[in-house]
Amino acid sequence: MSYEFITTRIEADKVGIVTLNRPKQLNALNGELMDELGAALKAFDADPKIGCMIVTGSEKAFAAGADIGAMASWGFSDVYGADYITRNWETIRSIRKPVIAAVSGFCLGGGCELAMMCDFIIAADNARFGQPEIKLGIIPGAGGTQRLPRAVGKAKAMDLVLTGRMMNADEAERAGLASRVVAVDKLMDEVLAAALMICDYGQLATMAAKESVNRAFESGLSDGIMFERRLFHALFATQDQKEGMDAFVNKRKANFVNA
Repeated sequence: MSYEFITTRIEADKVGIVTLNRPKQLNALNGELMDELGAALKAFDADPKIGCMIVTGSEKAFAAGADIGAMASWGFSDVYGADYITRNWETIRSIRKPVIAAVSGFCLGGGCELAMMCDFIIAADNARFGQPEIKLGIIPGAGGTQRLPRAVGKAKAMDLVLTGRMMNADEAERAGLASRVVAVDKLMDEVLAAALMICDYGQLATMAAKESVNRAFESGLSDGIMFERRLFHALFATQDQKEGMDAFVNKRKANFVNA
């Protein structure tokens, strides 16, 4: 498919990469871009050759936020009637295969919320994260008040949401928002290496692992443990479990077939 606000490509026949592409607007997120992002991710998710996806922006900005220019004149009936955000931003939550956010530069407001919807964030050392919506007379609306406390704790989330300040990549890693920080010129190499490592494993196991970790934020511990246990048990019915364990016992590289 051809897109107006994103570009897509496939690396090593295994990794689907989506690049946000509104450079003049620092990749500000509008409805059309989010429609395209959802469509691209769903297409990669449905492709049996793709084992992992990457969402990224430019060196200057992953995404500087939602498109405020477009939003400024809206009223309650506009956003509620159109089901703003829920209608298309939440598509990423339905993606079953792992999605990595490769963040460089500004990652603010809706951009930070989009990055948090991915399964983990690898940040360049020039990355800047924040939820500055309070400066606009509103609050985060795409999960910023919900996912951010789960990532960094209540105190840090309150600090960021109530002051609107930005935190740098090192602080984001210390707080638990970013999984790792790398030099800006090494960002895509690092993220692609992580994605290719994930692709080397069986897709059933990686999808189950993603589903189980996400369950930890949506249930109590006892229910989460039981959910994990049942997925663990279920994977013993797969060819990949047999292959993986036989490869380990016989000290050879496993050849997973996603079955």
